[in-house]
Amino acid sequence: MSTERDSFLTNGMRRTTTWLCLLLALTGAGWIVRDLVVAGQAADLWRHWSGAAVRPGRGTVWATSALDPLLVLGALGAAAVVRRRASAPAVAAGALCSLAAGVVLLRLPVLWTPAADRLPGADDGLLTWAWATAAAQFVAAALLRGVAAGAVRRRGHPGRPGGRRTDALPEVASSAYGVVHAVPYGADPGPAGRPYKGPAALAGVLLGAAGLALTAREIHHWVRLGGPAYGRRLTGGTGAVRALLEPPADWETAVLAVLALAAATAAFRRAARARPAAVAAGALLTVHGVVALALAGRAGTFGRLAVLPAGTQLGLGAAALAATAGPLALIAAARPGLPPPAAAPDELLAYGSAPGEARPPHAPPPPTTLPPGW
Repeated sequence: MSTERDSFLTNGMRRTTTWLCLLLALTGAGWIVRDLVVAGQAADLWRHWSGAAVRPGRGTVWATSALDPLLVLGALGAAAVVRRRASAPAVAAGALCSLAAGVVLLRLPVLWTPAADRLPGADDGLLTWAWATAAAQFVAAALLRGVAAGAVRRRGHPGRPGGRRTDALPEVASSAYGVVHAVPYGADPGPAGRPYKGPAALAGVLLGAAGLALTAREIHHWVRLGGPAYGRRLTGGTGAVRALLEPPADWETAVLAVLALAAATAAFRRAARARPAAVAAGALLTVHGVVALALAGRAGTFGRLAVLPAGTQLGLGAAALAATAGPLALIAAARPGLPPPAAAPDELLAYGSAPGEARPPHAPPPPTTLPPGW
């Protein structure tokens, strides 16, 4: 029988990655609970996440943004995929790598951004805790990426010495002369978890379009502001963040563009890791687009859209495309992929074990000279 399913993560690796994912989820959830406590009302936190300029109570500062709940849900989802042994190995690896990439790219600015120092109500204790949280999550994400990469190397790759093909059929031991695998007509061979052509193409087109639109917006900002000014906005200048763990707005847009284009490339290649990558990119794009549109609607931007500068119109168009393409790509990527190759009894035909036994179609003939003990 095939050991493909169990060759990805050992029990120790499963426990380690599960605890790392839970650490990411708990640290993010802790800051969300903290914001709920300091908020005057629970609705104030929701309005803050949607872009409104709402001050928290108790003379302090917000710590989270609308992306923090997604990171918590993503960590819990990755833990569930790893613990579920029926998951395809490449899908589990893709879930871990997508979570690690999102955490690293979105938490990295917190380690150096100077904007949080100038937030009103941000004392040294809060800044230290925010920096420690970002550093711990950064380390946990790096460990997750290392575990996934090490497990994939251990499994091997097609064409390498000692490696195993991920799309190979299960090994079958038989004393008969020949074993024929009956492949159903119209089957789509490939590694387990690989997306089908239709959903993969749809997710690739949607994510690619959204990624290109966000890239065009950032290029326009860079040309209009100039390199030094855009660099300050990208890395966290004054007014670039509104919460301790929030990345700068231009950094967030650039990161989402990179993640969307990377997920689109994987989807076009129909890689098994494309499904979790597209789910993560679609969720992030959805939240980013909805928050940007909600902020524009609150400011009354849509009523004077025709007289707005080209950069603002481009930004609104990119946000609308992200809010539309994100959920559609998420739904397409969430569809089940190819099932693992199964060694069902009715799919295996053995012959030659009894005299006069009929030979299956397309099977090689038995030897003319029978070996001893036939």
